[in-house]
Amino acid sequence: MRKLQRFVPLYLLFLPVLTYYLIFAYAPMAGVIIAFKNYNFLDGIWGSSWAGLKHFERFWTSGEFWNVLNNTIVLALYRIIFGFPAPIILALLLYELRFTRFTKLIQTISYLPHFISWVVVYALVYNFFASDGLINKLLVELGEASIPFMGDPKYFRTMFTGSAIWKEIGWGAIIYLAALTRVDTDLYEAASIDGANRWHRLWHITLPGIRSIVSIMFVLSLGGILSVSFEQVLVMMNPMVTDVAEVLDYYIYRIGLLDINNQSYATAIGLFRSLLALILVIIANFVAKKIDEDGGIW
Repeated sequence: MRKLQRFVPLYLLFLPVLTYYLIFAYAPMAGVIIAFKNYNFLDGIWGSSWAGLKHFERFWTSGEFWNVLNNTIVLALYRIIFGFPAPIILALLLYELRFTRFTKLIQTISYLPHFISWVVVYALVYNFFASDGLINKLLVELGEASIPFMGDPKYFRTMFTGSAIWKEIGWGAIIYLAALTRVDTDLYEAASIDGANRWHRLWHITLPGIRSIVSIMFVLSLGGILSVSFEQVLVMMNPMVTDVAEVLDYYIYRIGLLDINNQSYATAIGLFRSLLALILVIIANFVAKKIDEDGGIW
């Protein structure tokens, strides 16, 4: 109790945050029981009849299960493979620049898109890549045929990943730039004396210096790997690319809100997705701890 009394002011500062998460994150978890019931609005959550695993079985045996799951995993892998290293690379490039004003200018310009809504981002992408957009007009002027970037399924994943990287690369680099400031500069001087070039210093000093931060961010990113930017999918999807664009989050939205009386089914799919994400986080955290003792989040 004496130890607790010492930090009472800090606990009071933390109280609003705790209250927020209790009300909006933990209390709604009681509604997960809907996934195991035939929910009816008139009977309420507790009065509705039990259904067991019926809704899970319905999803697993539906013809849409594998397509939706495949789209989710593929787009998530695109985001991990191409999107996750992008802020790290940008942070390393900015860290190596010697012109401070130029570095700050690039950093400011790169993280501004983070504050733009996906509706505006899609409008920009559309103006550039639509059939009558800037890129296709240039192609036609050069004597080439126009490319249906926005309506061809084979281009959707590239457009999806590229726009996500452009929007978030600068914002994500802030964390890694902060981590780079913790690297001991004496190590660079010692390496230079020993004849190490920039590549050697980057590989043997810089990257090991931020390894723990990279592993923690990777574990955290895997937690949302199956929540593939619902807002982005919502604005970028059209009937021509539905087969490759519909992911779990959008499927839950379509089934649970646009269709009638499917709340239990949508909740079951959401719970299934959350359990998969939890398993991925546990596995990634275990691997991160094996690679680096400070790499996991617990």
